[in-house]
Amino acid sequence: MSSRREVLKKVQAAFEHDRRINLHRHPVHMDFSDGILTLEGEMEHVAAKKIGLELAAGVRGVLGIVDRLRVAPAERMSDGVIRDHVRDALVQEPALQACVIAAPGKEQATIFRGSIPEPRCTIEVAVKDGVVTLNGQVPSLSHKRLAGVLSWWVPGSRDVINGLEVVPPEEDNDDEVTEGARLVLEKDPFVNAARIRVSTRNYVVTLEGLVATEKEKEMAEFDAWYVFGVDKVMNKLEVEGWRSQGRPGSLI
Repeated sequence: MSSRREVLKKVQAAFEHDRRINLHRHPVHMDFSDGILTLEGEMEHVAAKKIGLELAAGVRGVLGIVDRLRVAPAERMSDGVIRDHVRDALVQEPALQACVIAAPGKEQATIFRGSIPEPRCTIEVAVKDGVVTLNGQVPSLSHKRLAGVLSWWVPGSRDVINGLEVVPPEEDNDDEVTEGARLVLEKDPFVNAARIRVSTRNYVVTLEGLVATEKEKEMAEFDAWYVFGVDKVMNKLEVEGWRSQGRPGSLI
């Protein structure tokens, strides 16, 4: 059995050696007991959070992780304002028009959109400390993934717990992940999805193609990280200006 000090030292070293994780600006509190590693803190962006969890899980002796990592929001918002933004995003999404959108309450749920003759799904939205939780039932994995990403896109969101149940159940696979990632990129108005190729192998998404700016490259990668079920993102997108000069775009 690995000692507490040994495991924490290895996790710390793994974080410090990955340039996408900045422990100086965004420190992470770590604890380890009985094979369970607890991580708590606010990471710079979703990629740092997901990569941190992956690195920690690969450390010998770590049998499980308590994930209390949050993402620094683009804008600080109250839970009520975040919930309203998530509600609006879900209600306005054409693919979710047949869904009842609600928020759980102590006595009864608050219905944001109901009176649907033949509802295909129900999505309940709850927010606490900037963390959005989605519960209910949706008809496909694509619906589940889309609802999750729309919640992530709200500037105040610090994390999204996607507890939506797919009914009837669908078997997840790489093709489903690819479809979900493509759908999200097409929905993002700041990304030219037509110039991006998406592929998935063993839940690792690879992005290839051309983008106009480094910012667009980063946003496309974050979109892929937001997709439920993605374990890793390989960003091989090239920035158009760099390519024209005969230099490859830098990998993120």
